[in-house]
Amino acid sequence: MPRDAGHGPRQHVVFWHGDAPAQPALGQPCNGCGLCCLAEPCPLGMLVSRRRHGACVALRWLPGTAADGADGASGAPAEGAGGGPGREGGRYVCGMVTDPAGVTGWRNRWLLQALARLARRWIAAGQGCDAPPLHVAAVRPDEDGSSRGA
Repeated sequence: MPRDAGHGPRQHVVFWHGDAPAQPALGQPCNGCGLCCLAEPCPLGMLVSRRRHGACVALRWLPGTAADGADGASGAPAEGAGGGPGREGGRYVCGMVTDPAGVTGWRNRWLLQALARLARRWIAAGQGCDAPPLHVAAVRPDEDGSSRGA
């Protein structure tokens, strides 16, 4: 759970796709759960989101078969559980790596390729999960359409 400097754990709600994989253990390969980027943007995400708190605007959801075999951060083949053919559900990916043009609006091909390479390095793609374990609570809609904790 993210911490405020000197004020203990900070709690806030993130809206997580129901088909997303569970958060991997600290240091395990990214599986595209997206919880880290939904909780708060990384330094690169702060630049493109223009904010320090809340979900990163560069985060993208890839449904089911379109996501099979892709690392949640880098677009490289996944390692370990959750990846590979026949996997159901989907995964989150960093749009600054997979689609920097869609995130930035820029169209210069060589600049976008360089930005994607730089983004992989800045987010430490392929280095393993570095997000602290986040508490996930189920939320279900009420009869009136609003949501509450289950």
